[in-house]
Amino acid sequence: MKLRLIPILMLLIVSCKNEVKKVPDVQTIIDSAIVKSGGEYFKNHKVSFFFRNRKYSSYYRNGQKILERYTFLDSNMIADKKSNTDFKRFINDSLVSLPDSLVTRYANSVNSVHYFSKLPFGLNDKAVNKEYLGEETIKEVPYYKVKVTFDQAGGGDDFDDTYLYWFNKETMLPDYLAYDFHVNGGGQRFREAYNERYIEGIRFVDYNNYKPKQKGSNLMDIGHLFEEGGLDLLSKIELEKIEVQKN
Repeated sequence: MKLRLIPILMLLIVSCKNEVKKVPDVQTIIDSAIVKSGGEYFKNHKVSFFFRNRKYSSYYRNGQKILERYTFLDSNMIADKKSNTDFKRFINDSLVSLPDSLVTRYANSVNSVHYFSKLPFGLNDKAVNKEYLGEETIKEVPYYKVKVTFDQAGGGDDFDDTYLYWFNKETMLPDYLAYDFHVNGGGQRFREAYNERYIEGIRFVDYNNYKPKQKGSNLMDIGHLFEEGGLDLLSKIELEKIEVQKN
């Protein structure tokens, strides 16, 4: 009887050794991160905060995403409002006519701040392409590394930028992100999340914002550069006076 069991045991051992390691599904990673960061709360709550002395607000109205920015200059208030279809600037409630070049510039600026404040919520937009790059360890913590690119249609003026996200294997939340950009001479940035807090069910973080010490580095290696001290702290991205209200 024992002799008969030997071939079976050998077969089981060989099968275990040859078992292919299952690759995580990138969509599952993103969906889990969004749910744990607030999920549907992003859609049915109005979010307001201050960033560098400007007030930002975002909410949904009749199915449209509305992004706002308020700048206070002496006795004047400049209100920039971006919807799915247009951008408008008001000064003390009076609509201002702007050339197309400035409309694009201001709209991108407003969108950028709101985009980073709500991550990872925007990673399921239609123009987003996601690719799982494998596992990477940062500060002895294992992460799922995900690459994000954008279609030209619906991807905005910066559709050719590339983003990287590191999702904590245990929490499924993005602790780090990096991206390259091509405007103003181009470059790379690496952001380290800190000061995590939940307000009315929505996750908010601040960031240490880094740049490579040397130009020409590979974006795919920027996580290793961070660990090896190859990045300089450029700025801090801090959200203040956050308010969350149900629509």
